Amino acid sequence: MKKFKVGIIGCGRISPFHGMPVQAQENAKVVACCDLELDRAKARAQLFGCKKVYTDYEEMITKEKLDVVHICLPHYLHAPVAIRAMELGCHVLTEKPMAISMQQAKDMVAASKKTGRTLGVIFQNRYNAGSKLVKKALESGALGKILAARCHVTWCRTAEYYTSSDWKGTWDKEGGGAIIDQAIHTIDLMCWFVGYGDKGANLDSVDVSIANRSHKGVIEVEDCADGMIVFKDGVRASFWCMNYYSHDAAVEIELTCELGTAKIIAEEAKVTLYDGREFVAKPNPAEVFDYGGGPSYWGASHAKQIDDFYDALADGESPEISGELILNTTHKLIMALYDSGKKNKVVKL
Repeated sequence: MKKFKVGIIGCGRISPFHGMPVQAQENAKVVACCDLELDRAKARAQLFGCKKVYTDYEEMITKEKLDVVHICLPHYLHAPVAIRAMELGCHVLTEKPMAISMQQAKDMVAASKKTGRTLGVIFQNRYNAGSKLVKKALESGALGKILAARCHVTWCRTAEYYTSSDWKGTWDKEGGGAIIDQAIHTIDLMCWFVGYGDKGANLDSVDVSIANRSHKGVIEVEDCADGMIVFKDGVRASFWCMNYYSHDAAVEIELTCELGTAKIIAEEAKVTLYDGREFVAKPNPAEVFDYGGGPSYWGASHAKQIDDFYDALADGESPEISGELILNTTHKLIMALYDSGKKNKVVKL
């Protein structure tokens, strides 16, 4: 059995959610870590059980003859590093967001096709038990036609969160604020439930407002946003997000359908049918993954998506959440939300 040689690029707080699941794979092993801060790379290498550390990712890929790299970098670096890594022969799994512009994302997919390397993007919440319950209820027809959808994200990001970073809160490096960083997973889930359609064909238009209400003088980007996403099948989905609440409250998604409702609060889902039946999915206490630290609400789903990615590589197939899929659905939507918010007008997709 081929064992993929893996490198981690970027050794910040999200990196254990990549490195530790890789070390649990039978067909993959982290052999090197890369970060501009060598001490940080050394700390992650120790956690992942590897010895090689670098400050230059191209050197790491070449010297270690890597098969796969995981990109855990600031948003603006996802595209250039992914493209170069694929040119050097590596498969790539990158953190969200895919990129900070449509052109960057298109270039990533083009590089994947040109080089024959696999490109995946992390949207781990689709693997949550609650997400799967709702998706199954919709696909089976148990809930009937979706009539409307809504989601809320009310989290907390302090001024210090931004001032301690040299890229957070900027348009040219983070690409946005509350939408692209805090609410992106929840908006993606809601629209995944409604149904993006083949290559995003079910997306019709968006009408969005963005503002900076609580971080003036600290950040350039929005700290709150609300809007409507209209689908061609007639569904209207609403969202509201902000990051100046007292704490990271549980996210909420609600779908109203012909035959019942579906609601997710945090990772717990409840499907209620109007005939009296009710179905509930909660995180399985026995289904845990030790990432070696990090927020508990990130759960075990990073590991599940990484399992799928390596299974796909071993089988020579596309992963469930590929770069091309995200380009034509989630990323296209997120970029349209910003286009609408910045121009203060309805944007057609």
